[in-house]
Amino acid sequence: MSKINLLLLAALIASALLLVKTSYESRRVFAQLDRARAEQQGLEAERQRLEAERQAQAAPLRVEQVARNKLEMRNATAAVTQYVNDRAASGSVPGVVR
Repeated sequence: MSKINLLLLAALIASALLLVKTSYESRRVFAQLDRARAEQQGLEAERQRLEAERQAQAAPLRVEQVARNKLEMRNATAAVTQYVNDRAASGSVPGVVR
């Protein structure tokens, strides 16, 4: 009977150690999951901020303002438009005999 008691005691100790190890691993994985969820929320907030910033930068008024200030562009009017005559299209190219 003593051998059976020792065998059961060894099984009990092994089972208890396995339970402790499993509990520790479960807590570790849960903490890792919690950190991943927090990181996901942070990244989602950053994505929303960047999306709002992208939409603000792409607004027509913003694009026009950047074109005027940084690129020094202006609207095309008759006063600033230069017209070029295409001699090849009109058929009067100098030096070509028909």
